[in-house]
Amino acid sequence: MKTIISMIFTVFLLTLTTYSQQNNASWDKLNYLIGNWKGEGSGKPGEGEGYFSFKLDLDQNILVRTSHSEYPATQDRPATNHDDLMIIYRDDSGNPISAIYFDNENHVINYSITFSNNKDIVFTSDKIPDAPLFRLTYSIVDDITVNIRFEMSRDGENFFTYIEGKAKRVEE
Repeated sequence: MKTIISMIFTVFLLTLTTYSQQNNASWDKLNYLIGNWKGEGSGKPGEGEGYFSFKLDLDQNILVRTSHSEYPATQDRPATNHDDLMIIYRDDSGNPISAIYFDNENHVINYSITFSNNKDIVFTSDKIPDAPLFRLTYSIVDDITVNIRFEMSRDGENFFTYIEGKAKRVEE
């Protein structure tokens, strides 16, 4: 009987330790992005303008990015607005390595997250047959500036830049 109670207690402690590690895991590699940002676009034809934010939510268990962009009319297209939501979540070890993205154009993208050279946070979409691969990179420029590049690839290896720009951190 003591052995069974000891085993149950051990399993309980392991479960509690794992849960505690998950809840206390830090967002260190993404802390730079937490806050409010404004794009450097002017809003003139050919140049959109917008803003986005990264905020911790659900007792710091997820990181939520919301984004809004406005693109003025040009000779070739009418004015458009783009809104999206991305939820970044952690794996069982508490590492923020996955995200899911939704936008007002009915796109849903599942991303894996990698970090390179302590300056780049790279979101790469999951491979889906007969669909392009997407890569979204946030590159730290300085304390208040980030470069954002959204790329696409048909073959999963050769990416082309679809849109790129800088954003500045703003006060709330």
